[in-house]
Amino acid sequence: MDKASHLSVILDLSPVQWHLFGQSTNPFPLSLSSFLSQLLAFLNAHTACKDENTLAVFGAFPGKSVLLFSSTTGISEGDLGPADANTYRPFKMLDATIMKSILEELEELSGAQEESPLGLVGALTKALCYINRTSSAASSAPAARSEETNLPDPRILIISVSPDQPSAYIPIMNSIFSAQKLKVTIDVCKLFGSDSVFLQQASHLTGGSYIFLERPDALLQYLTMSFLPPPALRQLLSVPTQDKVDFRAACFCHKNIVDVGFVCSVCLSIFCQPVPVCSTCRTKFPIKTLQRLNASKPPAPTANRAAIPATSLPRSTSIGSGTPRLTPLSNGNGTVHPPSQNGTPR
Repeated sequence: MDKASHLSVILDLSPVQWHLFGQSTNPFPLSLSSFLSQLLAFLNAHTACKDENTLAVFGAFPGKSVLLFSSTTGISEGDLGPADANTYRPFKMLDATIMKSILEELEELSGAQEESPLGLVGALTKALCYINRTSSAASSAPAARSEETNLPDPRILIISVSPDQPSAYIPIMNSIFSAQKLKVTIDVCKLFGSDSVFLQQASHLTGGSYIFLERPDALLQYLTMSFLPPPALRQLLSVPTQDKVDFRAACFCHKNIVDVGFVCSVCLSIFCQPVPVCSTCRTKFPIKTLQRLNASKPPAPTANRAAIPATSLPRSTSIGSGTPRLTPLSNGNGTVHPPSQNGTPR
């Protein structure tokens, strides 16, 4: 419990989604300015908990991701303005740096005619690279080699307001596997919209918490009580957990989230319907197999259809031997497999 904690925060800063979130027609609207004021109080609380705590803030903007603040990077004192006797200097440095970076990025996006896809995957990848770099540098120090227990305990907090992007399924899953290898906990705070299937899987597979806020106007209370304690302290606290986790995947052909998919026995690519040739490994499948699968294909799922427990039929063929076949796979509530050599999730 005496270990230092590193927190990487990924902010979903989609202008369109925040505009929809702040409308008065919502039960509990939350404007971007109110969100940032509560977020900065949470970030200051993290840095104040322990002197050795470190912080990095990444912004996921349409089409790109940006590092907004890093506690290991020097900050120019000239950007802070005159000194204030009633303000704690490190808190002011953090607040001013983050707000200035966000305003600069939003001004660049003001002239865009159409919003690009959100750079959430890029921000998550940068956060993992940042943690890997700082952890490697800390572990190589002579003082840290003898006391490995004093190395920072890394974790990532994703604050999301945007829906899932099916095209980002494979990069997000690869990032989850990287976080598992680095022993990085991923927490998710969902503020607006429907539940995120991919982020649910990210928090579940890394041992983090996924919370969908019923009262977004009490954001600071949720952040302080649920996400401020480091993973070492959560063993003694009653942190909210997920009752149900949606393990559906996105098909490789249309990038749609499917309940029931068909898996290639060679490269494990997922398709929403039987295909004669695998688009990933170019394997051709027997005509009889395609006819049999089309005949036994379940009806199209409805919006209110309950999740189907995943069942994976045993694969009797291996790479390079036997006849390739498509294997039915139900992804309603199953397990996620590690990626293969070509980067596709198994």
